[in-house]
Amino acid sequence: MEIKIIKEKILQDEIKKIAQESFGDMFKIVIDIEKKIIAAGGELHADAMEKLLSDGSEAKNLWGANFYLFENPQNRIEYVALINIRPEQNNRKMEIENNEIKNKIKQIVENLLLNSDEQIT
Repeated sequence: MEIKIIKEKILQDEIKKIAQESFGDMFKIVIDIEKKIIAAGGELHADAMEKLLSDGSEAKNLWGANFYLFENPQNRIEYVALINIRPEQNNRKMEIENNEIKNKIKQIVENLLLNSDEQIT
């Protein structure tokens, strides 16, 4: 499964292709909340994280989630990944606990993938 680095808004066809190459109706994403970019696809969040790290991102800025194409906008992002377990950043669970980080992720995902008023057709 190829991992795509997304730095600007992509078309719905590209979103569908990433999902088809991944898990069908969803794909894993790792978001750099500082650079405002996304690594999408791949089998594991850790693989996408590694790709961003090799591209110059810092681990403290990388957070994992799952993106569900056909869900309602409020349910598209699942803020859960093993890479999110970071006691040193006060995140002791797989789910991101900090609402400020969640809001940053939501904003980046909506800017680069689908806005809250867009639906996959």
